[in-house]
Amino acid sequence: MPPLTRIVLVGPPGAGKGTQATRLAGKLSVPHISTGDLFRANISRQTALGKRAKVFMDAGHLVPDELTIEMAKDRMRQPDAENGFLLDGFPRNVSQAEALDELLKTEASKLDAVLDLEIPEGEIIKRIAGRRICRSRSAHVFHVSYSPPRKRGVCDLCGDQLYQRDDDSEETVRKRLEVYYTQTEPIIDYYKTQGLAVTISSLGSVDEVTRRALEALKREDDDE
Repeated sequence: MPPLTRIVLVGPPGAGKGTQATRLAGKLSVPHISTGDLFRANISRQTALGKRAKVFMDAGHLVPDELTIEMAKDRMRQPDAENGFLLDGFPRNVSQAEALDELLKTEASKLDAVLDLEIPEGEIIKRIAGRRICRSRSAHVFHVSYSPPRKRGVCDLCGDQLYQRDDDSEETVRKRLEVYYTQTEPIIDYYKTQGLAVTISSLGSVDEVTRRALEALKREDDDE
């Protein structure tokens, strides 16, 4: 049996966590388990957990920890996660991290590593606040600095207007960061005390960050 690969991916909004989670899960041959996918899957299948979560989501509230934990537990027990998983968006706070530890103990298992994607706040704001979306149904994505349209405010592909989503505004990004710093960032110190957390820079190209992450995970494996 190959070595178990049980990883938690942590990073602020704008760090490229979703992109890296998909790439790393593919290269490590483990399922990418994100809270967003968990919620959507349970709601679409109308599971008991999904119905309970939908009540909170429809009201604009966060899904309570106990529901998120139950969904994660159910997903991690599925056959494709037998040899490992990559968790993205869970745990989102120390209480969930403690619950995950207890859950894995009952499964006679443990985490292998917690990968922390680090990025300066100024770069986060530049990445997200500079994003522009086409109003067409295709919703083509541009960036004022990294991939600007040939004509300002106009989509290169269909000629429709480009706009900034409300949740991409600098004010909203700063609020999202404050939530991250308050709720999620403390889990990095929690896992550092267990010798599990490894921090890498998420600056550079997507390929560079993926390579950096795989090297960091290999070093963690070599240290054990």
